[in-house]
Amino acid sequence: MPKYTAHLLLGTNMGNRCNYLHFALKAIQERAGCIYGVSPVYETAAWGFTNQNDFLNQALTLQTHRQPEELLAVLQEIEQQAGRQRLVHWGPRTLDIDIIAIDDLVIESERLVVPHPAMRHRRFVLQPLADLVPNWRHPVLGLTCEQMLTLCTDDKAIKKYDACGILDSKRI
Repeated sequence: MPKYTAHLLLGTNMGNRCNYLHFALKAIQERAGCIYGVSPVYETAAWGFTNQNDFLNQALTLQTHRQPEELLAVLQEIEQQAGRQRLVHWGPRTLDIDIIAIDDLVIESERLVVPHPAMRHRRFVLQPLADLVPNWRHPVLGLTCEQMLTLCTDDKAIKKYDACGILDSKRI
C-alpha cells in the first residue's frame, strides 16, 4: 500500500474558529492519516468574496495511505461534519480543507487538481506552508515555497493568531 505525504490548508471564518481548527486536526488525525507537522495559525482577510469575516488558516503535513481522491472524499466528509455548506463560491465557511500538494504528484481530474492551482497567488496559503515546509518544491513550477512566497503579489494582510493556543501534532 503506497504512503503519501500531503500538505493541507485549513480555513475557517464562522463561529468559534479555533474550535473548528481543533476539530479538523483531530478528525484528520483519526480518519485520514498521521499528522506530523502543523504551521502557526494565521488570520487573514477573506479572498475572492471579501464581504465576510476574516479567516483563520493553518497548514499541516499528513502521512496517509489513502489514494488522493479517497483523501479528498474523507476531507469533504470532515468539512460536512463541521457544518460546511457550499452556498456561495469563496463564501463564509465553518471549515475548509484544501489539498495543496501530495508528494510531487501532478493530478488534474474532474474532482481534484494538485498542486492547488492558485496556491502561488495566495499569501494565506504560502505563508503557513512556507513555515512548515519552506523547501518543498512545486513539481510544475520548480519553485520552493519560500521562493513562491517571495514572488507572491497578494498584498492582503496576514498575521499570526495566537488566541487558539498552540495547535501542534503532539497535542492532537
